[in-house]
Amino acid sequence: MANIAENIQKIKSELPDDVTLVAVSKTKPNEDLMQAYDAGQRVFGENKAREMERKHEELPKDIEWHFIGHLQRNKVKYIAPFVKLIHSLDSLRLAKEINKRAKNEDRVIDCLVQLHISGEETKFGFDYDEAVEFLRSEPMKELQNIRIVGAMGMALHTDDKSVLKSQFGELKSFFDKMKKEYDHFEVLSMGMTNDYEVAVEEGSNMVRLGSSIFGPRNYD
Repeated sequence: MANIAENIQKIKSELPDDVTLVAVSKTKPNEDLMQAYDAGQRVFGENKAREMERKHEELPKDIEWHFIGHLQRNKVKYIAPFVKLIHSLDSLRLAKEINKRAKNEDRVIDCLVQLHISGEETKFGFDYDEAVEFLRSEPMKELQNIRIVGAMGMALHTDDKSVLKSQFGELKSFFDKMKKEYDHFEVLSMGMTNDYEVAVEEGSNMVRLGSSIFGPRNYD
């Protein structure tokens, strides 16, 4: 069984001070999340809207909930009242739905534009040209209840450090370019358990770690 508190303390001691740790708690029971919480962790990432809604209802209210998976438009309503950050904005249609639900809740929801950086066909996200066009588009500028605060990407699952450096480096270049245009462009979410050290080296300031904190994922 994973020693969750020790894992969190070790990871945080090794991360630079300006890097936010998102504890990826999808499929994990509340007991595991509370072990992390008691160790000082407050930022948790989920990839299923209804699971995140349930955990939000049952767990301490000072937890900052991040949605990190592919988000279906019909599921936005379940997380709109409380979600702190959506990492996976990958279409104008989704942006409009998030904006609508945020407006209903009288709040502004922060989002990261998701870039497809790995080359894998199964992954979601914009390519770089599409992302620039999306961010600069008039329909996007009209959405007042959504705020784009940065970018997210998932690299190829590989042990080849040169590939990881190239993919993360390219995303960092995109981030730096967009940061000059948008005041709130401050978050670069890249890096998971198998590659976060490389991501941080390449400029990530938010990492999403699951199994290195909680142990292997529980599958339904």
